[in-house]
Amino acid sequence: MMKPAAHHPPLATGWLTDAPPILPPALRHWLFRPGALTAGLRQVGQVRLRVLAEYADGAPLDEARAMGIAPGTPVWIREVLMSVNGVDSVPARSLTPLGASHGAWQGMRRLLTRPLADMLYHDSTVIRSPFACRRLASPVPFHATARSVLPVEQRDRDAARIWARRSVFWRQGQPLLVAECFLPNFWELIAAQPVPPLVPHQRTPR
Repeated sequence: MMKPAAHHPPLATGWLTDAPPILPPALRHWLFRPGALTAGLRQVGQVRLRVLAEYADGAPLDEARAMGIAPGTPVWIREVLMSVNGVDSVPARSLTPLGASHGAWQGMRRLLTRPLADMLYHDSTVIRSPFACRRLASPVPFHATARSVLPVEQRDRDAARIWARRSVFWRQGQPLLVAECFLPNFWELIAAQPVPPLVPHQRTPR
């Protein structure tokens, strides 16, 4: 029997189900930390969210595969940047089929500067897939988002050092793909903090 889509990580070329052991413990922790990422960031410091863009487009191949939809399917995209204690730290990119943005995931269009967690973690019917991770590179649409928020003088040096994670939230059979990555300045911000142990993944987002 086939497993439901929510049981599968959102894989495509270059995405991994586990972080390579060579990565530092803090990076491996944040790539697979369950629960609301904003809640974790608030344990580090004051979090502010800035909306970078919201628009309709055709689903790129990499992200279409992650959601199990046809490439080019109309989707609604939301890109944001979260800062911690004034330090730009975590860009995020979320997308769902355009029809779902008026249905199962219509709340995505009304978030303004509130985090996506406000919509996801108060609904027991929402199911979250396991994570996938990768080092960002130009074929991945999210790479352009992450690169654009780096200081100009750091882009060539740092754009290839950024690791991202993503998972798919499912509601009423409709996918919402959420990708997040961690900018180099974030690692400097948490360098002195101990790395807590990871807890097992749960398919419900809470």
